[in-house]
Amino acid sequence: MTDEAMTVAHGISELGMMAITAAFFLLLSALLWVACFRWFKSIIDNMIKGNTQMVNDLLVETRKQNDMLIDISEGLRPETQLRIKHTTGVFFDLAIEKVCRIIKKVREENHIIDKDATRTKIHTLILNIHEDRNSRFDCFNYRGKKLSSYINPDWVEWVAEVVEREVYSDTINHGRAYTNVQAVYERIKIDFYHRVNHE
Repeated sequence: MTDEAMTVAHGISELGMMAITAAFFLLLSALLWVACFRWFKSIIDNMIKGNTQMVNDLLVETRKQNDMLIDISEGLRPETQLRIKHTTGVFFDLAIEKVCRIIKKVREENHIIDKDATRTKIHTLILNIHEDRNSRFDCFNYRGKKLSSYINPDWVEWVAEVVEREVYSDTINHGRAYTNVQAVYERIKIDFYHRVNHE
């Protein structure tokens, strides 16, 4: 009887230890599963966030490229070039009139014997016309760039030379002055159209 009781007690004690060990391993296994699931979930969340950001960046870049392509295709249309020639031609023709007035004004109002002061004044007045035209050209785009980016800064010198020649000419001839100013602006127009079509 005592042996049987001892055997049962011994079996229970061994099974209890085994049950505790099994419970410990089951708990450890459950914690490991939870940790693995959280790890996989964080990896998947990060991948989704990364893909979302990449898709958004791709959309922004695609929109930029579409806008550029629209500008380029707009520039390739003949009617766009015709509009640019017409619009800029009006500004250049207006500049001819303004420059002819400058010639007359400098002759009448200035002490032209002081050549340095006269040259500076002529240059300033021509530069003002040039900068005013550039500010108006900023309103127009061609091939993704502002129209003013096709301007040549040397134009100021070209016009200033003609004005200075006319101011210091021995004979005052408004018709000749107009023709010379018009000729330099025709040269400017040609230079501008070459820049627009070849840059």
